Amino acid sequence: MKIKALVAIVATLFAFAFTPVYADSHGDDVKRLAIQVSDNNEGTMTKVLNVAANFAKGMLESGQEYEIEIVSFNAGLHMLREDTSPVLERIQGFTNSVPNVTLSACGNTIAGMTRKAGGKAPVLITDAHIVPAGVVRLMELDAAGWFVIRP
Repeated sequence: MKIKALVAIVATLFAFAFTPVYADSHGDDVKRLAIQVSDNNEGTMTKVLNVAANFAKGMLESGQEYEIEIVSFNAGLHMLREDTSPVLERIQGFTNSVPNVTLSACGNTIAGMTRKAGGKAPVLITDAHIVPAGVVRLMELDAAGWFVIRP
């Protein structure tokens, strides 16, 4: 009997140790989705916006609270640029039409583009929020329990 009890205890502890934890570090039931954009590709950017809009729609229909953060870095920063975004018309009002969305722009990428343009910083859409580093931001969101994807 003692061996069976010991095996049961060890099996239970093992199961808990290797069970994925999907609850976030915020201690609430808000579903949080982070989406990476690192390519200057209209199709990829359209997918990102579609994923965000569809996720938001599904959450709203189910009455579930949610947050979405789209993190643009490297060539993906073009998505948030007023002069080069292939999805400019759609992205300009995106946060008005899809609630609880943050559009984050990588500060490192902005600095690199500014140097390349002889000191002229790229003009971003009004709703863009600058973060120090896009990859670091994604890592922070991941550590905080956000589900991070790259469509």
